[in-house]
Amino acid sequence: MSTEPPLYLRVADELRALITTGELAPGARLPSVAELIQQYGGSNSVASRAYKTLVDDGLVVSRHGVGHYVRGPETPELLVRRHRRRAEDSPFAQGAAEQGAVGTWRHESTTEQATEAVAVRLGITAGAPVMHTSYVYLADERPVQLAESWEPLALTGQSLVALPEVGPYAGVGVAARMRVLGIEVGDPVEQVRARPATRSEAQALGMTPPGPVLAVERTYYDQATGRPVETADVVMRGDRWVAIYGQAPNSG
Repeated sequence: MSTEPPLYLRVADELRALITTGELAPGARLPSVAELIQQYGGSNSVASRAYKTLVDDGLVVSRHGVGHYVRGPETPELLVRRHRRRAEDSPFAQGAAEQGAVGTWRHESTTEQATEAVAVRLGITAGAPVMHTSYVYLADERPVQLAESWEPLALTGQSLVALPEVGPYAGVGVAARMRVLGIEVGDPVEQVRARPATRSEAQALGMTPPGPVLAVERTYYDQATGRPVETADVVMRGDRWVAIYGQAPNSG
């Protein structure tokens, strides 16, 4: 006895067929949720789950407040990553908002002893206390970026910014938090490479392994002393991010 697949999968399959056959061209706007309900019946959740399936398959991009579009070479979900040295808010939240998405994140901070690798990057002794914060960043409630951050507690431990996501300076980013301590940081030093996602990364990012990721090893330094003040490992979905470095001079 065969059972019919759920309605949202049937809707997703019909749209997928239109996309793969070229009837819906790259960049084409797809029907709204209301239009899908009118055409296929069901509820908002049916249309939303159908589109989520196609987004997860890499066939469709969602633009917050605008709609859904067929993905193409010129229509990636451009979550553009830029440096924001003077940002007073979260750089991730600012960047997402500028691109029409809602940026949020989950976090967990713990006090740990620095591993040898982290100690080398922070210029401290292995075993010295550090604040380790794990992040999952979401754009429109979908995970797009992971990060593991370490800061030396010898620098921040007795201050209001010891916990990056707690207190009066929660969530404002490294540069703004260090400014509270009288430290000005320059642009971070970053090593970027593309690689396949690990199984755990793929699971956290909602990807099918081994999908592509951009892996960034980042360190912020005190401009006055050259001392490292924060280091992080950042992992971004390679199909959702474009990294832009540098800034063109103002014209005129």
